[in-house]
Amino acid sequence: MAKTNPLTNTEIKQAKPKEKVYKLSDGKGLQLRVKPNGNKSWLLDYIKPHTSKRSSMGLGGYPEVGLADARKLRDKARELIAKDINPKEQKDQDKRQKQEKQANTFFHVASNWFEIKKTEIKADTAKDLWRSLELHIFPALSNYPISKITAPIVIDELKPIAAKGTLETVKRLSQRLNEIMTYSVNTGLIHANPLTGIRSAFKKPTKQNMPTLTPDELPEFLKTLGYASIKLVTRCLIEWQLHTMVRPSEAAGAQWSEIDFENSLWVIPAERMKKAREHTVPLTEQSLELLQRLQPISGHRKYVFPADRDPKRHANDSTANAAIKRMGYHNRLVAHGLRSLASTILNEQGFDPDVIESALAHVDKNEVRRAYNRAEYIERRRIMMTWWSEHIEQATLGSLINKPTLKHLRLASIK
Repeated sequence: MAKTNPLTNTEIKQAKPKEKVYKLSDGKGLQLRVKPNGNKSWLLDYIKPHTSKRSSMGLGGYPEVGLADARKLRDKARELIAKDINPKEQKDQDKRQKQEKQANTFFHVASNWFEIKKTEIKADTAKDLWRSLELHIFPALSNYPISKITAPIVIDELKPIAAKGTLETVKRLSQRLNEIMTYSVNTGLIHANPLTGIRSAFKKPTKQNMPTLTPDELPEFLKTLGYASIKLVTRCLIEWQLHTMVRPSEAAGAQWSEIDFENSLWVIPAERMKKAREHTVPLTEQSLELLQRLQPISGHRKYVFPADRDPKRHANDSTANAAIKRMGYHNRLVAHGLRSLASTILNEQGFDPDVIESALAHVDKNEVRRAYNRAEYIERRRIMMTWWSEHIEQATLGSLINKPTLKHLRLASIK
């Protein structure tokens, strides 16, 4: 076989198109293909490992791939052949892997994770969760391949948030990022979660109690509420939350269909509760009176407390908070603090702590006792809630019921 002389850059540049495709050989299987339209490209002719069949693969176009680069690609391919690896198959596999890495960006993987996550949590919680990623994580990391996410990269993104003192946000983001990376491990996208220890890079958030009032400050608050320049629905919402001892979101989202007027009960479905457990609230005369005041306003609609701008939606969870703040109670009281106030007063007055915890919808970890709570505590809670509403009513008039009657305590404390 005649020896092939290596090509030169001059020969390649001066190679003119002909009527038919022709090739110029550089040796060791490397060919320059010249088409009639003048396009030039590199080909490698080789023998497939194992099958011994002839094959060829493209190495790129000229002049994008020059002679020196084409020879390097040829030599790499020949090294693979020497190891019984088909270079064309290896090239296709590398291309697929690269495409998969590009497709599996952090945003893409997070979106797939979220589709599952949102079925396990309340809609409002899911909305807040995704919004936190949009605000703090996606701007910098959305286009990163999931396999390129590392602890130092993520920590650098969380440092500015921690510097502002919002350590609770850092904690929540760390939890969510870890869930996404664990999902990536479980779906075979990465081998291990690189973010397992990122929370140790930041200070732990200090638990802060919700601002609330002392029992003696209740009359002053109710007097201020009575004179406050706020909408009737908002005033009733604050009073409703105070009387029923529920969380702000549970109060704001109250629906007329949840009210059992015949038995004076408000049954909040599990999907609206923080702990995803149905909660029943005994309604006192004062609570029912609030509903009567709202009947002409929203009785024909879905929600008891309709939003101001769109009455087909319920009031915002922060409506009561905003009103309390405008009333002059900024840093002194938040809507959630009304629950703490109720708990403090009822505990001070000697009511059974278990009954109080049940009224606050705090989940009892003891399954047997929790079942007992649901079955037996309703009537005991009704007695306690009646006293509580009467206490609020007296406080509105400027006086307080200092102690429950012996009858109240006896009936509400029967085991």
